[in-house]
Amino acid sequence: MTLTIWVDDWQIQCCGESFTPGDVVSWQLLEVDPEDYADLVGRDRAAEIDFCEEHHGRGDDPAPTRLRVLTVTEVHCRYVVPPGSTSNARHPVPGTTEWVPVRQADGRALKRQHVEFTGYLVTAERVVDGEGA
Repeated sequence: MTLTIWVDDWQIQCCGESFTPGDVVSWQLLEVDPEDYADLVGRDRAAEIDFCEEHHGRGDDPAPTRLRVLTVTEVHCRYVVPPGSTSNARHPVPGTTEWVPVRQADGRALKRQHVEFTGYLVTAERVVDGEGA
């Protein structure tokens, strides 16, 4: 069964390890609410996201899951401070997402005009004990 996993750019930049399609990784997976990603990737694509990857455990997180990475896609979008907002919190602008399939995820991405790199959508499959590296 294929899983779709969100990986924040800052998670990899902070203390993550780069990965490529074909790699076997051991990730802490947290279930997600697709609504949390709807503005970023659109409702249809958000509904496909099963988990997010978390490097910074909260103490009650599940044990790491071994996965074989199948595909890696950078996600870029535009962010703005909503009009009338009393804070500087920026929010993704729906409909501005750009998808860039890549051969390696290392937390960095080439700059793209009018959008910012925000993370990766990764497809992967669970590795059965004794499989993989």
